Amino acid sequence: MAPPRLPASFEYRVVKRLCELSPRAQRRLFGRPPELDGQVVAPDINVVLELAKRTGEDTLTGGLPPEESRAYVRRSAASVSGPTLPMADVFEFAIPGPGSELRARLYVPFGAPPPPRPMIVHFHGGGWMVGDLETNDSACRFLAAHSGVSILSPTYRLAPEHPFPAAVEDAQAAFRWAVALADELGADRDRIAIGGDSAGANMAAGVCIAMRDQDGPRPAMQLLIYPCTDAIEVRRSRKLFSDGFILTQMDIDVCERAYLPDKAMGHEPLASILRAPDLSSLPPAYVATAGFDPFRDEGEEYGLRMREAGVPVAIRRHPRLIHTFANLTDVSRSARTAMAEAAGALRMGLSAPVPASLGLGAAPHS
Repeated sequence: MAPPRLPASFEYRVVKRLCELSPRAQRRLFGRPPELDGQVVAPDINVVLELAKRTGEDTLTGGLPPEESRAYVRRSAASVSGPTLPMADVFEFAIPGPGSELRARLYVPFGAPPPPRPMIVHFHGGGWMVGDLETNDSACRFLAAHSGVSILSPTYRLAPEHPFPAAVEDAQAAFRWAVALADELGADRDRIAIGGDSAGANMAAGVCIAMRDQDGPRPAMQLLIYPCTDAIEVRRSRKLFSDGFILTQMDIDVCERAYLPDKAMGHEPLASILRAPDLSSLPPAYVATAGFDPFRDEGEEYGLRMREAGVPVAIRRHPRLIHTFANLTDVSRSARTAMAEAAGALRMGLSAPVPASLGLGAAPHS
């Protein structure tokens, strides 16, 4: 029988305290950070990796059946999430989706301008199989607090119960709903961006392609954080970082089999966005990747292909970070710095005013 787990709040305090030690102390306790492909893992990220190994939570999904995997991810997220960043307002909504009602949460940060204000529709990661509003809560609050932009976080149907194209169809419905109800959401319909991390970034990019092809409402910009872009071709980074950096090849295989039960589905442009034949006339994009991420190369390739098609694109690799850094801002200084940069890109892309107390450290907790 596995030993009883400590409360997630206690685990969070331990992880945070160890991540705040000096790099020298961290190396003394946890050894030299991994070095690979001319990159060295940040010392505080190495703390997260080593603690994950010692608690047996060193993969994204745990290799468990879907429902157990979802509980595992919620537990893992809680262990690196501290007191919630305060918002001026947080609203809950129900969005009519093509298959079922979708839950959504709107975060309005302190210092946000009066309506109509800029907003981003932001989709959580999790390989289309795990994740929810709670696992995405910390990242959304951080982005809102540091960008001055409202964040609308919708859910979507998860695989394997709902394989492709369910998730991206839900994403399209959520974006169209947000634009149609912009006034009620306090949003400026001309300044509604779209974004997400990992599978959520894949879906956000897919929505941009679909809106262009369907002559639908155009997102003002794309915020793509370590997007997965190709389920067919295995690039070098997938081989280099297949194990030991939270997102493993086992996780990728499990999630892709769930979402794309027929491998041929991976050739569909809205599943593998890098395989879309035309990437022109898409919204400006900020693409962030992590140096020790299996999806690094395909994410950067997607950014380059958009740029070659005439789309304004900023591509930013964070060479010392890992996949999931968007969810580590409560414990890791390195993750906070990277996400603060993404928040700055969002603020600039939507011309949002600078929050009065903006800084690279964590915003004050309530």
